[in-house]
Amino acid sequence: MRKSFGAFASLVVTLMLAAAPPERALGQTSAATTPATPVSLEGVTTVEFHSPAVDRTMKYNIVLPYGYDEPGSTVRYPVLYLLHGVSQNYTVWARQGVPFYAGMYNLIVVMPDGGNSWYVNWAESDAGQKNDWEDHIVRDVVGHVDANYRTIARREGRALTGLSMGGYGSVTMGLRNPDLFVSIGTTSGALEHARTAARRLRGELPPSEPDERTPEEEARRRAPNPAIGIAGFSSQEERTPRGREFVTAEQADAYDPFTLIRQVPRDLVPHVYIDCGTEDRLIEGARELAHILMEMDLPFDYMQMAGAHNGAYWTQSIGRILGVQYEVMRRALGERPVAVRGG
Repeated sequence: MRKSFGAFASLVVTLMLAAAPPERALGQTSAATTPATPVSLEGVTTVEFHSPAVDRTMKYNIVLPYGYDEPGSTVRYPVLYLLHGVSQNYTVWARQGVPFYAGMYNLIVVMPDGGNSWYVNWAESDAGQKNDWEDHIVRDVVGHVDANYRTIARREGRALTGLSMGGYGSVTMGLRNPDLFVSIGTTSGALEHARTAARRLRGELPPSEPDERTPEEEARRRAPNPAIGIAGFSSQEERTPRGREFVTAEQADAYDPFTLIRQVPRDLVPHVYIDCGTEDRLIEGARELAHILMEMDLPFDYMQMAGAHNGAYWTQSIGRILGVQYEVMRRALGERPVAVRGG
C-alpha cells in the first residue's frame, strides 16, 4: 500500500535503519606520495594537484581535525566531501560555517572544485577539453586525499554531500559508485537536472532557451575570479565545459537519481541525507526522493526548514549535515552502540 507523505509534516523526519557492524579495522594505508602539509582546524588548507580526469591543475580546500598534526600520530579519520553549486567554487563551503561545525566532530572535511560541470562525465567535449568531472571527484580527488592524508580509505569512512548542483552531483555519483560512500546527501539539491535533460532529448519538453547576456554580464562572465586562483579555470566562461553534457536521453537517464535509486542493489544503497528550504522551488524534488526512499524502506534522513536557495540557508543546514553523516560513518565503522530490542 502506498505510504502517505504526511509523515513529513514535521520539520525533521529521521529514518535510520540499523546495519550489521562491519569489520573493526580502520582502513588500509594509502600509497606513498608527497604528503600535503596538515594544519590545525582554525585554518583551511588549499591543496593544488593535477587531475587526469579533466587534464588540468585543480584545487580543493581541506579542514583537518584537532590533534591531526600531533607528532607521531597514526590515527585515521573518516572523510566528508562537500560539493559546491553552479557558479560557485571550492572556497564556498568554508564561508558557510564548515570550520566551525567541523570542530565538533573528529573527521576530515574536503571541499573540491567541479566548475559548472554538474559533476558528470560529459558525452562530448570541444576545444580539446577533457571533461570527465565525475571521475575527477570519485577517482582523482578521493584518490589524492587518501594518498596524502590519514583517512579511513574505504566505503565506511566516506560520505558525500553537496548544495544545489552539488546536491544533484553528490546523490548521483553516490548511487553510481555505491562502493565508495556509506552516506550521500543533498541540501537544496537540483535533483531533477538529468530527468529534465532526458525529457528535452525525447522531445517531451521544448529545448532550453539560449542565454542572452548584456555586454556587462558577458564581461563579468569572462573576468577571472582571483579567489579561485586556477590558471585557465577562474572565470565563469572558463569553468563551463565546452561540449554536450548528454547527447541521448539514455545518457541523461544514467545520471538521474530517481532512476538510479531503483537500480542499485538494496544492500549497496548508501544512507541518504536530504534537506531543503520550504521557500526553495527545488523542494519538490527533495520531497519526491524522500517519498521514494520511504516506499522502498531504505535508510535516509529528511529535513525541511524555513529558508530559500541561498547562503543563509546553507549556513544553517551544514551543522546537521555534519552531525548526521558523521554518525552514519561512525556507526558503519562499528564505533557506536548497537540497538537492543525487547526487554
